[in-house]
Amino acid sequence: MMNLPHHVLLLTLLLDGGTPPASSGTAARDGGSVVSPPVVTNADGGTAARAPLVAEGIEWPDELRPLATLDGPAVLAAHAALQRLLAGFPKEYAKDCSYTAKAMEVSVAQHGGMYFVEIKRNVAKCGWAAPGFNPSAHWYELYAVSADGKVLARYPYHP
Repeated sequence: MMNLPHHVLLLTLLLDGGTPPASSGTAARDGGSVVSPPVVTNADGGTAARAPLVAEGIEWPDELRPLATLDGPAVLAAHAALQRLLAGFPKEYAKDCSYTAKAMEVSVAQHGGMYFVEIKRNVAKCGWAAPGFNPSAHWYELYAVSADGKVLARYPYHP
């Protein structure tokens, strides 16, 4: 019969959660430690978002999603081909977004120790054209470029 009160006490503690609810005040009523508010306030239990890092007038992102990963020579090849293309446009087109780097899409491939750079125009990036609109559907430029960024040749195609 002496074991019954322990079972009753244990059962009583299990049914009501085992502890009294925490007080909302700053002083503990029972002389124990003060209950601090939870650090994480997100509903999903994750960590709280940190304040954005702003340095030199730039808000720096927490994570970057790269467009592509290119080795250094591929970047040099793309730059050289794009510079060659832009230099070939008439000077009066310089203020038209359709003939600037903003409207160009560059793809780089490597074959036989050379880089092949294809440049297509996407005027939708200029903001005035609907997505998918292309005033000259077959317009592209293709260049063979060395690993040190020298344009070796332009593909013999004239749109």
